[in-house]
Amino acid sequence: MELLEEKILKDGVIKSGNVLKVDSFLNHQIDVPFIAELGKEFKRQFADRPINKILTIEASGIGIASVAAMFFEVPVVFAKKSSGSNMDKDVYFTQIYSYTHSKTNDVVVSKKYLNKNDHVLIIDDFLANGCALEGLMDIVRQAGGTVEGIGVAIEKGFQGGGDKLRQMGINLHSLAIIDKMDAATHTIQFRKEN
Repeated sequence: MELLEEKILKDGVIKSGNVLKVDSFLNHQIDVPFIAELGKEFKRQFADRPINKILTIEASGIGIASVAAMFFEVPVVFAKKSSGSNMDKDVYFTQIYSYTHSKTNDVVVSKKYLNKNDHVLIIDDFLANGCALEGLMDIVRQAGGTVEGIGVAIEKGFQGGGDKLRQMGINLHSLAIIDKMDAATHTIQFRKEN
């Protein structure tokens, strides 16, 4: 999606360690009119699927999933990274390793909000190694639901998670795929075929 690529080039900041900061528009401060364009594109990409729920993970995925949900006219369920005192005890549970934070998170979704009748679109802001998305797919599997597809705003193609999911036969659409980025030269190379 050319619009997103342009925004990344204009406002994204490349940090050492293959970190791309897009917190000025996507995952700290949210440029809602811009994110609405991404939501419309997800709706276009998955228009032929019988989606009745969108699933994401806290915290960065919630904004983009919520805006996309307006176009699908469905609720958003977000997986919580820990079960607090106000969380239901009857939950689906998985563990997800975060390369960003170098730790494994316990992730839960209340059984009230996902079941065997759900046709789920998983949405997230980033895809690197694919651990978060695999964990979310595991939660849908536990619920007996159907993963209709995965929508990602920015995929770090050079980290291989997207390729692995595609090889598994997952209906994955990334709006921008980065094949290379260099913090020293502040350059990004996008994959042209999504």
